[in-house]
Amino acid sequence: MKNHGFGQAAVISYEEYIKIRKQYTNCKHKLIFDVGWYTGERWGCILQLRLDDVFDKGNVKEFITFRARTRKASPQGIKVTRQLPISKSLKEILSAYQPQETSEWLFPSSNLSNHISLRTCDYFLRSAVNKAHLTHRGISTHSTRRSFVTHLANKGTDIKTLQHITGHQDVKSLMRYVDISEEKIKGALELV
Repeated sequence: MKNHGFGQAAVISYEEYIKIRKQYTNCKHKLIFDVGWYTGERWGCILQLRLDDVFDKGNVKEFITFRARTRKASPQGIKVTRQLPISKSLKEILSAYQPQETSEWLFPSSNLSNHISLRTCDYFLRSAVNKAHLTHRGISTHSTRRSFVTHLANKGTDIKTLQHITGHQDVKSLMRYVDISEEKIKGALELV
């Protein structure tokens, strides 16, 4: 868990996700949180989504596209485009969103010529976490990515599928995202 900016971002439960989500008053900031929760992508990449990465003539596409140039490079320095099917839950949320068609960005800044900044999103996340009385948990913008991977792993998603979904080239890097619960450890030990 993060403590004063150190350590890993906390993994949040679905209940905590809902609690935090309810604290957002701005639909754009809430959608950024939702895209992070349902895709496991880094927020820096999410903020650089363009309308045509998600929408086609006002309709939500079947896949969301995270362009290579916006993603973090692998240890070998390679950036790869990541396309991910849009889940039913995220599709409903995106369908209700009214993007500003005067900007190419899905999440434009106030001047519309650029996307909203990570610093701004971090501020609004911290505010929502504070209002949800979860400040002690060490929740950050990276929490949605860790939570996404951990929840999939805990539901039995195999490593190869997780690698494909998240875009991790290295299994060791991927495994740092998985938070193993005490219940899972106890359950495994009961199998012996």
